[in-house]
Amino acid sequence: MSERDTVHPWVAEGSRKIRFSVFSVFLREWADVVKAAQRAERLGFDGYWAHDHPNRLMDCWTQLTMLAMATERIRLISLVSCVYYRLPHLLARQAADVDRVSDGRLVLGIGIGDDVPEFDQMCLPFPPVADRQAALEETIDIVHGLWSGEPFTYEGKHFQVKDAALRTLPVQQPHVPILIGGGGERVTLRQVARYADMSNFAPHEWAGAAYKTSDVERKYAVLKQHCLDVGRPYESILRSHFTPFVILAENEQALEKKRKSARIPDAALHQEIVVATPAEAILHFQALADVGVQYFLASVDGEDEESFNLLAEAVIPYVRLGSEQ
Repeated sequence: MSERDTVHPWVAEGSRKIRFSVFSVFLREWADVVKAAQRAERLGFDGYWAHDHPNRLMDCWTQLTMLAMATERIRLISLVSCVYYRLPHLLARQAADVDRVSDGRLVLGIGIGDDVPEFDQMCLPFPPVADRQAALEETIDIVHGLWSGEPFTYEGKHFQVKDAALRTLPVQQPHVPILIGGGGERVTLRQVARYADMSNFAPHEWAGAAYKTSDVERKYAVLKQHCLDVGRPYESILRSHFTPFVILAENEQALEKKRKSARIPDAALHQEIVVATPAEAILHFQALADVGVQYFLASVDGEDEESFNLLAEAVIPYVRLGSEQ
């Protein structure tokens, strides 16, 4: 069994309980981001992540480095680092550094990029999907090669390195877990089966378009078949689900008031958000757990302490592993 096929201890832990990670949107100051991550850690969330949209948010890897120094326990996740925004050699270096600074708490989430206006603003070409998917595979090959610590050469169609070696390496054993974002059933989920420790998709047009519970169930069946095809245990992959935005309130009257005044991230995109009382939110997340979701990632308004606290204290403790686990 290769190192990539080894079940990561953090992934194995997911087979025994439901875990949640959180992200605070709309925060513009570094101090506020630190406070949000520290609050998530105090409330018992498993992880906190950073998006990779450099023209409208804080830099993903600068933010993760800062949070690695400001927290002690919580997992730090790039959700997801675009393979075109940094050369693979730089990505391998930055990820190794965050893993060392955090004492082994990084999850390297990567994706092919879908934000066409952002590519245009950065004067980057936006290749066809097949080319972006191939670039993702090359990136993973290079990152793993550089993490070996030995001189490494790679000649790909999209990326190359020559006699390169990292002098300081990640600290996690057997490796830093890799998350691949997206839910494409022919290619992306096959790539998950071959390369990733964690699968993530969402009811969002940029993240797999899994709008219904039946979509999630179908995609997991496809992932299971891809695992069989490559000879890999299905349970070696942590199955996660991203909720684009969560708004919670104690009762329907308070919820309606928050609904009317809420700021919605990516409001122009096709996505499904959760606006619910704690009881309704439990039903929502439990339905997903029942078809196989093990790990949830949820975005919350960074100034909405009520939703933050209700998610941690009135929802998460009541969501159980489903029958598919």
